[in-house]
Amino acid sequence: MTNEDKHRRPTISDVAAAAGVSVKTVSRVINNAPSVRPEVTERVLAAISTLGFRRNHIASSLRSGQHTATIGLIIEDLANPFYSALAAAIGRYARERGTHLITASSEESPELERQLFLELCQRRVDGLIIVPAGGDHSYMRPELEMNTQVVFLDRPPAGILADSVLIDNAGGTRAGVEALLARGHRRIGVISDSTTIYTARERLAGVRAALAAAAVPYDDALVRTDVAHPDQAAAAAAAMFREGDPPTAFFCGNNRITVGVLAELGRLGADADLLGFDDFELADLMPRPFTVIAYDVGELGRAAAARLFDRIGGDRSWPAETVLPTRLVRRGAPADA
Repeated sequence: MTNEDKHRRPTISDVAAAAGVSVKTVSRVINNAPSVRPEVTERVLAAISTLGFRRNHIASSLRSGQHTATIGLIIEDLANPFYSALAAAIGRYARERGTHLITASSEESPELERQLFLELCQRRVDGLIIVPAGGDHSYMRPELEMNTQVVFLDRPPAGILADSVLIDNAGGTRAGVEALLARGHRRIGVISDSTTIYTARERLAGVRAALAAAAVPYDDALVRTDVAHPDQAAAAAAAMFREGDPPTAFFCGNNRITVGVLAELGRLGADADLLGFDDFELADLMPRPFTVIAYDVGELGRAAAARLFDRIGGDRSWPAETVLPTRLVRRGAPADA
């Protein structure tokens, strides 16, 4: 055996040679065929163990026309607890069904999203769950026509028909802002991610709806968009406080923005009320009370996975949009603590 041979994966032919049998016999042993003599089975299994042979399930499935028992997940950023919780829920659901999950991060790049989608399709995954970054998914149509199953998560598709599982972004935000208004706030600072993102647009729509219903003008001077990180959120809140008539409350468009604004309010010693979309770990340990617009992240992931597995299993009904509800939850230390 050459040095190169030592570093390559053993093949079924190597196992057959080591056991002194045909490739067909090895295949029958691997597939638990009952017609192989026990002593031959033992010889083949010993060769498999010695060589460290691992069956290529994907190649085998492709040859037989069966599923590959793999699905893909494209998300924005695994470092965000929201996305890591989604991936964990989807992964558990897949494992319970004997399926492996391949996860990739698009980093909010439409170009990278497209590249990852095509690469996963080349790996012949049975289906994909996608938190989309781009605004046009018509490039997926050829793969969909070849029976690749796709479910969109958190944001809907554009340019194609496909299933989606979403959060009630506008309705949840409207309910939260209405609660701020009921507590007497009229100057509400709004700090949001980029309006190119579907969820950010929907949440801003919820703010506008709540203000309009209360006959409170929407003031662009109290709105900051394109805020992606906690330090940017802190800077945006600080800038509003430097103005002549600062907000008495803030709406934060996602969990990272909430963390940044909470830190800035603590640094300034400001008692402004705060509402944030997305719950987050350790929220109850914050030293001041605030409200989050919460939802079941695990259920969001499970709902998307369930829909995908239905499609893989042969469901060819018309694509559906599923919207999960939100709720308002008080977090942080009580005001009199």
